[in-house]
Amino acid sequence: MRQADCNAFQKTVSEYLVRNRSILDVMTKLQDASTRVNRAIAKTVTSCGCLNIDASKQEIPEDVSYSEVAGYVKSHLEGELCPDCSDVIETELGKALFYIAAICCLLDLDLEKVMNRENDRINTLGAFSLT
Repeated sequence: MRQADCNAFQKTVSEYLVRNRSILDVMTKLQDASTRVNRAIAKTVTSCGCLNIDASKQEIPEDVSYSEVAGYVKSHLEGELCPDCSDVIETELGKALFYIAAICCLLDLDLEKVMNRENDRINTLGAFSLT
């Protein structure tokens, strides 16, 4: 997301954050939105069938270098999102982003700064940032 887009999104969220001004309300709505994202992904398997999850143990040879690990690790996903499921998941992710931006607004944080800081942290620490 470009800086202008991120700032515009946060400004829009702030303007429409009328009914849900309570931090407690926004926190619980973010949790609900995250649950809805997970549910939408599960429904791609259980209702639509456009995706299949083959969750098995990740087999990584002991002698492989760290830079080669990505070639052995699987997502456990098979198939491709159909347009309907893609639309539902994008909608649910958008709602989750709304509440993340809302928390930033209520706490007077800059969403772009939060994203850039996390990006810098990931780039600096690499895989160690994900623990």
